[in-house]
Amino acid sequence: MKGYAAQDVARLLGLNPSQVLAFARGGVLQPARGARGELRFSFPDLVLLRAAKGLAEARIPPGRITSALRRLRQQLPAGRPLSAVRIKAVGDRIVVQDGATSWNPESGQLLLDFTVSELASRAAPLARRAAQAAREAEGSSDAALTADEWYDLGFDLEAVDVAEARDAYRRALELDPHHADAHVNLGRLMQEGGDAKQAVSHYTLALQTNPRHALAWYNLGIALEDLKRRSDAIKAYESATLAEPALADAWFNLSRAYEAAGKKAAALRSLSKYRVLVRRGG
Repeated sequence: MKGYAAQDVARLLGLNPSQVLAFARGGVLQPARGARGELRFSFPDLVLLRAAKGLAEARIPPGRITSALRRLRQQLPAGRPLSAVRIKAVGDRIVVQDGATSWNPESGQLLLDFTVSELASRAAPLARRAAQAAREAEGSSDAALTADEWYDLGFDLEAVDVAEARDAYRRALELDPHHADAHVNLGRLMQEGGDAKQAVSHYTLALQTNPRHALAWYNLGIALEDLKRRSDAIKAYESATLAEPALADAWFNLSRAYEAAGKKAAALRSLSKYRVLVRRGG
């Protein structure tokens, strides 16, 4: 069974089911449909609903909440775990922090401050129950998940149980060995667990399917640096910037790699690109 039921979401967040469904109808959330047609919500949906609750408690008009959260949904980190994201208010801005990067999706006097990791720990039992139900349904052709659904479940599980997330990505790849995003995310989890060689294998398989997968090239560069393969890492970062010229982190890492290789001019050019992109993003 994929995702969280509306009643579970409401109970987890201290909302009533009608509020959850109202945001779903407003286009802020992107719930899937269960076997009986019921709405099933993802972990990013939970993040947005928790933000919506905070904005509503700050007496922000519903129209502004919907507008802000639509923008925020587009800006949540793609292909990376949400557990380190922090959503809060600084002065008159909503500020979203993802590691060292901060941005605001919409201006306004907002009283909002929560860490997604807190929400993840509370959602953990529901996520594990969903993973167990999905495994039990594998023998049923009607209820079994597709590769994309296992991938989505893996993405949700990253915030609460890394081992379960790895299992979900592996199951996605068993169904579709060419699922590039599943290779990228599984590779990243392998890399974070200290297995850079396995990570490189998964990133390489992702790039065989999609040679312009910028995140795969970027992650490959990091893994190659971990393996002390600096020249190969530089090529990977260069490929990442070609695939997605607006990927600021790739320019920063490329600058640092050029600097370590003694290529001062190239390092300065890449650092300049990074600074331009950061100013635009701010």
